Amino acid sequence: MINLKDINALHANDIARAVERVAASGWYLRGVETREFEREYAEYIGCDHCVGCGNGLDALTLILMAYVELGVMHHGDEVIVPANTYIASMIAVSRAGLVPVPVEPRIDTLQIDDSLIEQTITPRTRAVMIVHMYGRCAMTPGIATLCRKHGLRLIEDNAQAHGCRYGDRLTGSLGDAAGHSFYPTKNLGALGDAGAVTTDDSRLAEMVRALGNYGSERKYVFSHLGVNSRIDEMQAAVLRVKLPHLDSENETRRRNARYYIDHVSNRHLTLPSLDYWRHSVFHLFPILSPYRDELRDFLMQNGVATDIHYPVPPHMQGAYSAWNGRSYPITERIHTEELSIPVDQTLTQERIMEITALLNAFEPH
Repeated sequence: MINLKDINALHANDIARAVERVAASGWYLRGVETREFEREYAEYIGCDHCVGCGNGLDALTLILMAYVELGVMHHGDEVIVPANTYIASMIAVSRAGLVPVPVEPRIDTLQIDDSLIEQTITPRTRAVMIVHMYGRCAMTPGIATLCRKHGLRLIEDNAQAHGCRYGDRLTGSLGDAAGHSFYPTKNLGALGDAGAVTTDDSRLAEMVRALGNYGSERKYVFSHLGVNSRIDEMQAAVLRVKLPHLDSENETRRRNARYYIDHVSNRHLTLPSLDYWRHSVFHLFPILSPYRDELRDFLMQNGVATDIHYPVPPHMQGAYSAWNGRSYPITERIHTEELSIPVDQTLTQERIMEITALLNAFEPH
């Protein structure tokens, strides 16, 4: 659905120079490229600190592990998460020795329903994790109010929403800490796995950095049981090339999305609304249809690749087998009906029009 070769070709010469620079430097971890990327990304997001790590899952896990190490949370404490998220959000909670508590999303935004959060809060609740799914901002005034009222940490899973705005601020700077993924398909993608944590909390940032380096704050001295999760110099250098282009490439995605929203008219499909469009950078363009599988086959037969995000919800996965008997009807509907169509910045206007025509022509049998 997304041609990474074409996306990276937009910056091919600069990427090649960055890779050559790192290769020639003889320094491949925790060097100048990493320090500069962390500084530049923190400045872009609007946070005091950015700590690079191995991937987005590690970013979220390290945040929660750090809160445990700092005594803010304790094993067995609960973290509220959207029920329809990608399973990595929940795995991070579990890996840190905490308990994920799923909450249903809204069908119109596909984001956590803030009206359902308070009823799930217990004496063990320590945080709310919002996930900016598909590139749409999940933050609401109600979530901010709830976190203040109950003294909860607000953690952002910003894996899919680099550059997305909430008022005059960017996602990744709205809560106490945020995890970012730079997986190659993301709006800001590396040439492999990479991630980062952003926060204004100096103690948290220091602990995240130590835990990602085996638990070491200085060489060969280990104060904590950490892991090995560090962004490498090559990925940091590539991300430095691509970061200055993120906003303009997001605008291209938004223009593509707006064309779909304005021109697709098919009673069998539910597209994002104009309000949705205003709050998204369209990492993905999600369509809902009760005829999802038939639609996907129709598009494939006509040369349009699509993907499903995601076919099996977390509560129905073997990894969380204790939840398999639970019912989350809105989540289950989304996972049954969602189809992602191409929307990235390499698409030509002609291609967008072709896909639009096919969507309008679709009729289920």
